[in-house]
Amino acid sequence: MDLNGSRPGGRSHSGRREIVPEINVLIPRNNLMPSSTLVLLAYDEIAALQVLFDRIPFALVDEAFAVDGGSTDGTVEFLRSKGVPVFSQEKKGRGEAFRIAVDRATGEHIVFFSPDGNEDPADIPRLLALLQNGADLAIASRFLPGARNEEDEAALPFRKWANRAFTAAANACWGGSLTDAINGYRAIAKSAFRRLRLDAQGYTIEYQMSIRALKLGLTVAEMPTIEGNRIGGKSRSSSIPTGLAFLRLLGREIRLGRRFGQ
Repeated sequence: MDLNGSRPGGRSHSGRREIVPEINVLIPRNNLMPSSTLVLLAYDEIAALQVLFDRIPFALVDEAFAVDGGSTDGTVEFLRSKGVPVFSQEKKGRGEAFRIAVDRATGEHIVFFSPDGNEDPADIPRLLALLQNGADLAIASRFLPGARNEEDEAALPFRKWANRAFTAAANACWGGSLTDAINGYRAIAKSAFRRLRLDAQGYTIEYQMSIRALKLGLTVAEMPTIEGNRIGGKSRSSSIPTGLAFLRLLGREIRLGRRFGQ
């Protein structure tokens, strides 16, 4: 953090660096700014929600709700007791949660936040600031200078290596300069989301979003994030099956080129 209270700037796809305001100096809202929606993607996250909820900056967005993937630990009841609307998924999968969120959102700028401890709520206004400054897609990168990945201290950080490899493959195929094409902590303009015509069902949804944004030449900006350790619960993404799913998606996107959604 520098002396004027800002983190190091985010990086756009064009290489231009931008200063991303701290939470207490978010660009003041006015009627000329696009409206914003905060989406909590939840699935049995009661332990983390009890710790993080009061840190989530609901007052800085126009709308907030949760999409729940089938929680049985009291997550839904907790959120509703706090006044947060909850929409339940009839069809499983993270990709489906993203599509439900966009269909339900009234805001043009949408932030996807998973309240599991990995994602810092203080980054929500910074992601929105990137969209306000002209980005179509904003990604919280775990690999920019000043960032932290959960596996940084691991002796064999297999997921980190896989993330870097899949990001490098996307950059090589579609001329990008991203550092983290996979992280789910991100924000997007609803109009841009519609153009991408995403159809991935599971944890590949964010990778598909990044790839198709590169294909269409959308403005993709990144900012460094400090990934925390998960609080309670457990990840439902198994390394080998998830890695194979990413390989299949990458191959499909190479074959499709820009003909997706037809």
